Amino acid sequence: MHLATFNLLHGRSLSDGAVHADRVAAAVAGLNADVLGLQEVDRAQPRSGRLDLTALAADALGARTHRFAATIAGTPGQAWQPWRAGTDDIGPQYGIALISRYRARHWQLTRLPAAPVRAPVWVPGPGGGPVLARDEPRVLLAAVLDTPAGPVTVATTHLSFVPGWNLHQLRAAVRALRALPAPRVLLGDLNLPAWAARALTGWRPLGRAATYPGPAPRIQLDHALADRRDADRLGPVVQVRAPRVPVSDHRPLVVHLDPPHRP
Repeated sequence: MHLATFNLLHGRSLSDGAVHADRVAAAVAGLNADVLGLQEVDRAQPRSGRLDLTALAADALGARTHRFAATIAGTPGQAWQPWRAGTDDIGPQYGIALISRYRARHWQLTRLPAAPVRAPVWVPGPGGGPVLARDEPRVLLAAVLDTPAGPVTVATTHLSFVPGWNLHQLRAAVRALRALPAPRVLLGDLNLPAWAARALTGWRPLGRAATYPGPAPRIQLDHALADRRDADRLGPVVQVRAPRVPVSDHRPLVVHLDPPHRP
């Protein structure tokens, strides 16, 4: 069973600043993930050719199940507002996604509050640099999946870049996941180093590898964490990868588990 998390940077390449569907599909297909959490995902955005990046990634993996969760309506860095139910679903959206080759028994969406202050953030790529940015709303998207290990709760999120506020959001995410059955796995860009994520949650890191910045990573911001309750049902970790890919300023994190088969 392969689990992966990938901050997609809306499919943009740092080399030319462009988004190409074939390049995104190839990057995702190379992960060979059975379950993939995606962050910084566009839908119907002019900057990414109005692609549905969630559907594109699901097709690349041959996945039977996928769901996109919008956090904002509009375009990051330009005009946007927090996404709300009833917002025009055909307009530009941005958020996270969970993609699975396994059937989903149940879905749960938890809204996480955005930081109330602006903070400096680095905009990657040509013409990028430091900007003082307004934080975006954040969400936790979880599913109970029928896997070779039996039912497993897998969730993904993208936490705030504001120091301290991401810890507050991570606590809220863990509380929400405890309402779903174990074993539980959290995939995502937590904007936290491994030691902080582990210390706050008490959950076990399934893979350790530097993931940021993508061309020459020095720190792990992207994580796969397992709640210790019933974690033995996931089986041992047999491989961890953080491959270089042609899109994004992050590297994906891929964890290969070998769970005992359950009928």
